[in-house]
Amino acid sequence: MGGYLLPVGATVMCSHGGQAMATSPNQSVTLNGTPTVLLNAQWAVAGCPLVPPPLPPCIAAIWATGTTRVTSNGQPLVISTGVGSSLPNGTPLIVAGPSGSVTAM
Repeated sequence: MGGYLLPVGATVMCSHGGQAMATSPNQSVTLNGTPTVLLNAQWAVAGCPLVPPPLPPCIAAIWATGTTRVTSNGQPLVISTGVGSSLPNGTPLIVAGPSGSVTAM
């Protein structure tokens, strides 16, 4: 299934409302001049309101699935329908609405 390519700065949140931000932009593919994000990019989560106990707040995130047919520099890209999770507790990431204008599979 395809989805919108996510540019750097797209609204992505942990399940608790913390803001997830890609820390390594992919300059090879841009959307209106804004870099996209490769699947293996590092993400930081800020402002997660979850406080111990029972779980620690989200501080980072990873994406497990992205594009399957479109690559950049030999790597898949992050898409709005991809599966991502926050670290260290593994809760899902949420993409708030379409973030781009290009769909890819």
